[in-house]
This record gives sequence, C-alpha cells and structure tokens, in this order.
Amino acid sequence: MKILLVDDSLTMRRIQRTQLQQLGITDVMEANNGKEALHRVAENPDLECILLDWNMPEVDGPTFLKAIRADEKHKELKVIMCTSNAEKEKVMEALRAGANGYIIKPFAAEALKSKLGL
Repeated sequence: MKILLVDDSLTMRRIQRTQLQQLGITDVMEANNGKEALHRVAENPDLECILLDWNMPEVDGPTFLKAIRADEKHKELKVIMCTSNAEKEKVMEALRAGANGYIIKPFAAEALKSKLGL
C-alpha cells in the first residue's frame, strides 16, 4: 500500500511512519502541507491512501480534500483525516468534504490499522 502522510509536524509524520512500518507498510511519502501534498498526488497516480492533518499552513486539510475530490481521477483515493480536533461538527465537515475516515491524535497503530482496513 502506497501512503502519503500530510502533516506540518515532522514529529507527527515520524510517529505515523513508524506506526505504518509496524503494520508492514513501507511505501510511504510525506508532505508538510496541503500545497506540497497536491504536487505529490499529481506525481503519484498509484497512491492508495492519504493520512491528512487538518490544521496546516498554506493549504489546510479540508481545502486540500475538497481540491482532490473535485478531480474525477481522485474520487476513489482513500483519505483519512488525522487531527486532534474531536468536535462532532468537525468530523461531519470532514466526511462531507469527502474523507473516508477520521482519527483523533494521538492514536495507536491498532487504531490506524482499523482505519486502513488491514
């Protein structure tokens, strides 16, 4: 499974990468904001999943999500919002924007495994 980690926190990306490695997933790319992530998505048509932070500079998670969902070729790309914001309205907003799932930080590898459907 090829995954893109999108988070402005290097520490959080390292934690997620380690969790993915524990799950046997080693094909992992990173982006530190939504703008950079848009380029990664365009360059990697074989991308299977994105773990997406909500709050980031330049292009935030919801804006990024709406942008890729507007493109037909990315309609089926799995996107899981990964954020510390647990407000029900934020969860609903992410799902309406096209997120396939929502996970609250910090999370364990087992929770990530479940969201990835492994």
